[in-house]
Amino acid sequence: MAVPIAVLDCDLLLYGRGHRTLDRFKLEDVTDEYLVSTYGFPRQFICYLVDLLGATLSRPTQRSRAISPETQILAALGFYTSGSFQTRMGDAIGISQASMSRCVANVTEALVERASQFIHFPKDEATVQTLKDDFYGLAGMPGVLGVVDCTHVAIKAPNAEDLSYVNRKGLHSLNCLMVCDSRGVLLSAETHWPGSLPDCAVLEQATLTSQFETELHKDGWLLGDSSFLLRTWLMTPLHIPETPAEYRYNMAHSATHNIIERTFRTIRSRFRCLDGSKGTLQYSPEKSSHIILACCVLHNISLQHGLDVWSAPATGHMEQSEEEYEQMESVDSEACRVRQELLLTHFS
Repeated sequence: MAVPIAVLDCDLLLYGRGHRTLDRFKLEDVTDEYLVSTYGFPRQFICYLVDLLGATLSRPTQRSRAISPETQILAALGFYTSGSFQTRMGDAIGISQASMSRCVANVTEALVERASQFIHFPKDEATVQTLKDDFYGLAGMPGVLGVVDCTHVAIKAPNAEDLSYVNRKGLHSLNCLMVCDSRGVLLSAETHWPGSLPDCAVLEQATLTSQFETELHKDGWLLGDSSFLLRTWLMTPLHIPETPAEYRYNMAHSATHNIIERTFRTIRSRFRCLDGSKGTLQYSPEKSSHIILACCVLHNISLQHGLDVWSAPATGHMEQSEEEYEQMESVDSEACRVRQELLLTHFS
């Protein structure tokens, strides 16, 4: 009985069953320039990921031939940084498009498992104080623990007729809530919220809110734009500044908050799978959320390795906060008192 060629593994046709591990590509055989241009990262960074994820990616498999952790990581980096499963990417490391897809799934889950290791707020007092000092050095805004904003990442329409992912521009997306420090290091990343939710609703339901209201530092705050409600732990700009102190506050707030916008630009520039230039993420909302989070983990790891957060040019398109120009009025009298005290103490 003839076997349809469509069900055969392309890797099997090319390489046969001779080896259990397909070491098709060797880092030592290519230049640093090639690695950066093709996979987006230098050799040292890639070797670190192999050490970090190698044990997870070498888990027992039902397949007779396993793809090496090194090859899986190169395949995933190629997708994250190019946004494509192009044949030339698979050809470069000797695997099929189907295997490329499996590699991306494996590496993505391995990175998501380690998200809390690389994305978190500092806990010891000395590091928290350094965080505040670094923010204060930017524009004179005291007590800042992070800057927060949302950004939309386009995804394909879910199979079900689910309008919850349709944003105000009529596109399917995930609304991602993120916080970063003064260097662009992500301190929090929630990437799973449906695109129909406005920023203020995302924050209302986010883990971030419960953290700050129940356990995180009481002697500081986040900075958010006018799409969020003022809270005791979240300082927003004044809608209509009237006094010199209010103008100074708004200017310092804007200059400091701009860090998160620059961080978004850098992430979409480095990880082109998120910027929309190759189309939407062709996965379910859950898998798309995991890919975004995996890129956030890689973003932080890249900063740990001295890869300048601001070095990459802004390219492509990534949906920004849709409530950027909406003004939210707070009814929290205690939050208003905290902001007024901040104005009098530091900006008058």
